[in-house]
Amino acid sequence: MEREIELILNSTHDAMIAVNNKGIITLFNTAAERLTQIASENALGRFVGDVVRDTRLPYILETGQSELNRQQDLGSIKIITNRMPVKDDSGNVVGAIAVFRDITEVIKLAEEITNLKEMQSMLAAIFNATQDAISVVDQAGLGVMINPAYTRITGLTEKDVIGKPATVDIAEGESLHMQVIKTRKPIKGALLKVGPTHKEVLVNAAPIIVDSELRGSVGVIHDISEIAKLSKELKQAKEIIRSLEAKYTFEDIVGDDPLLLAAIEKARKASEIPVTVLLRGESGTGKEIFAHAIHNASERKFRKFVRVNCTAISESLLESELFGYEEGAFTGARKGGRKGLFEEANGGTIFLDEIGEIPPGTQAKLLRVLQEKELVRVGGTKPISVDVRIITATNVDLEAAINSGRFRADLYYRLNVYPIKIPPLRARMGDIYDLTLFFIKKFNQQYGRNIMDISHQAVGMLKSYNWPGNVRELENAIGRAIINMKTGDNVILESHLPTFERITEKNETAFAAEEDYGDDSRSLNDIVEQVEKKYILQVMKQCQGNKTQAAKTLDVSLRSLYYKLERYGIAEEK
Repeated sequence: MEREIELILNSTHDAMIAVNNKGIITLFNTAAERLTQIASENALGRFVGDVVRDTRLPYILETGQSELNRQQDLGSIKIITNRMPVKDDSGNVVGAIAVFRDITEVIKLAEEITNLKEMQSMLAAIFNATQDAISVVDQAGLGVMINPAYTRITGLTEKDVIGKPATVDIAEGESLHMQVIKTRKPIKGALLKVGPTHKEVLVNAAPIIVDSELRGSVGVIHDISEIAKLSKELKQAKEIIRSLEAKYTFEDIVGDDPLLLAAIEKARKASEIPVTVLLRGESGTGKEIFAHAIHNASERKFRKFVRVNCTAISESLLESELFGYEEGAFTGARKGGRKGLFEEANGGTIFLDEIGEIPPGTQAKLLRVLQEKELVRVGGTKPISVDVRIITATNVDLEAAINSGRFRADLYYRLNVYPIKIPPLRARMGDIYDLTLFFIKKFNQQYGRNIMDISHQAVGMLKSYNWPGNVRELENAIGRAIINMKTGDNVILESHLPTFERITEKNETAFAAEEDYGDDSRSLNDIVEQVEKKYILQVMKQCQGNKTQAAKTLDVSLRSLYYKLERYGIAEEK
């Protein structure tokens, strides 16, 4: 029987240490050996205080009272102990016993459970606080979970979604959840409309895979209706800014020549009242800069500035572009019609460049705007009132155009209310040095150069030329001179300047004029290609093979230049 009790005590998971009334160890089972790392033969028959550190069994013998569920450290482990006295029939304490077990793993597990609960609470808080809608479905495609943002964005509650098919929230498009469950692959950036209000959203969805097993799908829904609204507003703002953009002021007009200063003074006076202004001068004198400056100095400077190059729009389109059109006015007319540029400029300024080139029919409509302050759209009958400051510009002899019948006299008198004559560059040669410095600064920024000045000899060379292209031609000449300079050069010399007899607004024409084609029977197209190739070669040489600079000089896109180089077989030529 004693042997059986010993086997039972040694097989139990709980450690047991028993002592007699003297504190001598009488029982030290296998579990106690394991936990204390002390062999039973080294413990039995010895005083417990000498074997087990910090034991309280002597205290139990002394008081005769139990200590239950006491936690303490035992070496590197934690144990929980029950200590009880052993009494005889008379109630006398004849011994004591301690029953204890290792709770290190239990405590660790409890801590992990606590951390898990805290993590779950944190995840739940994040799930509920995020502004993006989140929806979760199981492997069957039935709703399992949604967050508050989901209800806010879609208008659907848990009652509408939980336990329902994943397609329940789709207003337009296909359910991403079902696609993910089918393919087990994530889907990003899908545009859908969801809920009863057909809210426009951007959706990312991904499979939920646990131990290689598909458990469902989670979707994150971004409300892009506000983004779309802001994008639309930004686009409108950009259009307004582009329309408002009058880039130049009177401070941008360079020169001290009395003729130029007189023109500036007249323009300043014109900016003070909404009078119709006619800017007259040769091509390249800066008429557009004057128009910008007048607008920017006027009370209308915060309203739209609309520039129209009348020669850049075909005659068939010019009228509808200026005055707009009604729906059905012509084949291809936009549904609902369209505002014209005069309506777009309402309250602001419209600048009509090359006014001498507009056709007679358009001249009549423009006269009505000037006289009546109203217009009629193409295909319409209803007059539309407009409040527009009109500035026009021309390099055409309008008086000769009137005599030849190409321009209406009554329109001329309406436009010529306040004419401003802008002098040509050859009439103000004293401004060449200041203009050159201005262009040097501009090209330094564009080309990343550090040109400081131009020599007196080079200025003299510039002043000896007649400048048929005026300030624009001078700007081109300075740009080419800078291209011709070496990296370390910082002063423009005569050798850097191009050959002036070849500088005109149309360089190709100048080249063609110098060629002697004799009795050449080639087609016009062949001759044009020959001239174009020769000119491209010269510019490439001037730019030292730099295609980007060459494209700027030629005023073509880099892509177009590459095409021409390849076409003429000069892709590698400098």
